Amino acid sequence: MHSVLYSRRRFLGGCLSAAVVLGAPLAVGELLTTPPQSLGPFYPAQLPLDRDNDLLRVAGQTVAALGEPVQLHGRILDARGEPLGRALVEIWQADSHGVYLAQGGNRRDAGFQGYGCFETASGGEYRFRTLRPRPYPGRTAHIHMAVTLPGQPRFVTQCYVRGEPGNAGDYLLSAVAPEARERLLADFLPAGDGELAARFDIVLGLTPADA
Repeated sequence: MHSVLYSRRRFLGGCLSAAVVLGAPLAVGELLTTPPQSLGPFYPAQLPLDRDNDLLRVAGQTVAALGEPVQLHGRILDARGEPLGRALVEIWQADSHGVYLAQGGNRRDAGFQGYGCFETASGGEYRFRTLRPRPYPGRTAHIHMAVTLPGQPRFVTQCYVRGEPGNAGDYLLSAVAPEARERLLADFLPAGDGELAARFDIVLGLTPADA
């Protein structure tokens, strides 16, 4: 895995919103599609003003987020392996205290953005700087992700940490067929300078009319 560090100046902002979850078949064409997952109760009801793809620095805050930095990256592809440009990729996750942006409260880490988005170019690549997710009561470590293409409903899934002890007992991950769970797991590996890197490609099962 290549280790690439990105400066904040290269991170993109801007965001859109959508309201529905798109299910996907397990396999279409040549590639196996990414299994859908629940949106969950903690998608932000109000998106933050700072919503770029560097979640470790919040505009107006003088301190960085607590936790282990990770470069989350990958590609958005269709089932033929073709990259999907102009795809809006959103992520949201709990902070190092297990608190989501949507929950608020005094326990939330004000230095962690909690939500970010990125629009893919023609190569389908996306990238974020965020935290290695941590488990919290009732859930194993995970990052919520959503992809919206122009004119299409939002597709929602979750990225899990391969080898996390709580994976076997997580009710959402366990509900996925064993042969499909592999497509929800990512390796979080050292990338230098105290950061990790994780690659998580998302394959969407678009019909020919949609593609």
